[in-house]
Amino acid sequence: MENFLLILFLSFTILSSKVYAQQNYSGNSVMSCKGTNETGTSASFLYSCNGEKLTCRAFLIFRSLSPYNSVSSISSLLTSDPDEIVHINNISRSEILDQNKELIVPVNCSCSGQYYQADTSYVIPSKYDTYFTIANNTYQGLSTCNALVHENVYNPMDLLPGLNLRVPLRCACPTKDQARNGVKYLLTHLVTWGDNVSTISAQFSISSQSTAYANGFSENSVLYPFTTILIPLPKEPSSSQTRTINRARTEINYPSKHKISYKSLFIGVGAGISVAVLCFILFIVLKHKKENKGGEVVLGKGREGKQKWNLTEHVLERIVGVDQIIKVFEFEELVAATENFSPRKRLGNYVYKGFVRGKLSAIKEMRTDISKEVKFFSKINHFNLISLTGVCKHNHLSFLVFEFMENGSLKDWLHKDDNPEAESWNFRIRIALDIADGLDYIHNFTAPAYVHNNISSSSILLNRDLRAKIADFSLANSAENEGKSSSSMKSVKGRNGYLAPEYLEAGQVTPKIDIYAFGVILLEIITGKGAVFEQDGKEVFLSETVLGIMDEESNIQEFADSRLQVKHPLGYIIQQTDLVLRLVKLCAACLKTEPEGRPTAAEIISTLMKIQSDVQN
Repeated sequence: MENFLLILFLSFTILSSKVYAQQNYSGNSVMSCKGTNETGTSASFLYSCNGEKLTCRAFLIFRSLSPYNSVSSISSLLTSDPDEIVHINNISRSEILDQNKELIVPVNCSCSGQYYQADTSYVIPSKYDTYFTIANNTYQGLSTCNALVHENVYNPMDLLPGLNLRVPLRCACPTKDQARNGVKYLLTHLVTWGDNVSTISAQFSISSQSTAYANGFSENSVLYPFTTILIPLPKEPSSSQTRTINRARTEINYPSKHKISYKSLFIGVGAGISVAVLCFILFIVLKHKKENKGGEVVLGKGREGKQKWNLTEHVLERIVGVDQIIKVFEFEELVAATENFSPRKRLGNYVYKGFVRGKLSAIKEMRTDISKEVKFFSKINHFNLISLTGVCKHNHLSFLVFEFMENGSLKDWLHKDDNPEAESWNFRIRIALDIADGLDYIHNFTAPAYVHNNISSSSILLNRDLRAKIADFSLANSAENEGKSSSSMKSVKGRNGYLAPEYLEAGQVTPKIDIYAFGVILLEIITGKGAVFEQDGKEVFLSETVLGIMDEESNIQEFADSRLQVKHPLGYIIQQTDLVLRLVKLCAACLKTEPEGRPTAAEIISTLMKIQSDVQN
């Protein structure tokens, strides 16, 4: 009888751990690359939605490796707020990080059907990239090859440079049981050589039992390098809990698509080698099929199955233009979200707000061709650019569904009454820095590079935390056409005060016209006035007025928004004169008549960061 009770107790304990564990650790099964979850363990795919909440704040560990060795590059790769990365890791924004330095990356983790994931995207830079290398080299195991195959339409053997992949990152929210035990956050930790449950738990000052419980294994379980486990935390992690990993044992060497490498493939120990051999055999088989298929490919359609296409240039163009990241909504969904486009839901001309599939969104009605704009959004991914979440076509109308920005446009925010945040230089400089970050991204880090061509305080939107995002890309042009005259000259109306001389004179479009418009916006941020405002009964350009008094420091101080002097002693106002002068000089550089004399977005960021540092100190 005692033996029976003991067996019953042990069975109940094991069953409980599997029911309440966040996810059962599946070791090297994450190296599978079939695009299905045939093993039955979601940990080989992503973490299952068994938490108390459908959405939560979560954390990832990412190791700094070139070219992802700066806050900007890592935040772009993982779609995380760069300022949060700076704060939580106690580093500077401009710092080049040591190789293999662990970084804590905050993400928004959401349940997407069966699995939790933090969404990001990745534009393939090289013909040698595969789903396997992207998951395990670029993202260091924070995604899986299986998940990438499952989430994207592209055949594994036809990944071409320039394609934009949807990348689901491994994250999760605490279960009810974990929440009752004081767990507030889950951190996705990258396992490396020499790690075990005890050492990882000690790194984050939690018990081995808690770690084992969160992952459905025992305290003595073997952990495989290049896999992930979940760390249950009672509070946010800190930089003191990170480490720098020995460089010698952090890489996986893979055979490429076009050249077979016979380097060692270190996946783990024991069973890990077998998995690597199987992956290599799978690669050879798929390559053989590719060479004999005569141009026909099978494109996985995510959760909707597979469909055959003839991969002509036209079809490829359409696939790139409407990437899986951008959803297609039914018109009825938008009608329900906006209460049949009720005036009560209207935000502005042809823009409405409403909950679309549970998410508060801005819905923009369009009566023009949206294909160019949708194609642009399918290629970009940056915190300081507005996110297009979906599209809808209904008769002659089209609709764009964007993330909702609670504080509206920068123009409205600057002129809003009873606005205590507007009294802060910190907020204003951070907004300027956000805009410059977004411009730097589209000018230098997209393929091809883009010119926004419509930068104004109306096209800058602010979220609930007063973080700025660039919107309205309807006039965006590829920088490949740099220097050519624009066909959008007819759209000058409403853009007075922002247009660069070379654009007005010859319709010339280069990244420097965005820099010119940024200079005007920075003047608006400093003065609180519009790009065109009324003075002595007539309309004047802000840029001409301020730059005309550049040599008179007292007059420049008078032009600064009076709200910025509220609640500050006289000594601060004297110090503020120097601050305003530095900002106006930056504006003057951006507004130079000759485009070649204007700074780049990267140079603007460097200058603003120095100014921001002085303000905070």
